[in-house]
Amino acid sequence: MVSNNVFNKNVSGHENFTWDTLGDVKEGRGDLGEDMPVIVYRLMQFTMLDVLSKAHGLEQANAYFKDAGFLAGTEFAKNVLDLNVDFDTFIADLQKALETLRIGILRIEAFESDTGKLVLTVEQDLDCSGLPITNENVCIYDEGFIAGILNAYTGKLYDVREVDCWANGDRVCRFNADISG
Repeated sequence: MVSNNVFNKNVSGHENFTWDTLGDVKEGRGDLGEDMPVIVYRLMQFTMLDVLSKAHGLEQANAYFKDAGFLAGTEFAKNVLDLNVDFDTFIADLQKALETLRIGILRIEAFESDTGKLVLTVEQDLDCSGLPITNENVCIYDEGFIAGILNAYTGKLYDVREVDCWANGDRVCRFNADISG
């Protein structure tokens, strides 16, 4: 019997995400198009976080979100970006892709070529721009997403931490990215 599941199963029987499972959105949503309001994205994300937090605690739910972001960032980089270009071209391509897809406006504030350390901001991001101030950093998924992109490009694991967030009263989300280990 052939499975109709859109995910692939790995050797342990668990399902794995691949970029191809996203399907042909343009064809499938012919009349509605490829875009949707940010509110719909946040509805899915915030309810998922709520359910996971109730089932596993906030710390574990955040770990799942960061892991999901890492997987998404890795697949995004592999399928949307050219990973064989110099750093400046890669960043310019990343900025363009994030803005074109309306994910956010990326700026690099600092880059240390000898250590790989980055400080970057994302304005008008999907996760928190426009949220009420709750005095917390909420872009856990974005931490993983950025780490996945950087890992796909450099082959190194990055620890990415949000240090400023719209929900914390800032008007951009700022992230420190350091090569870990």
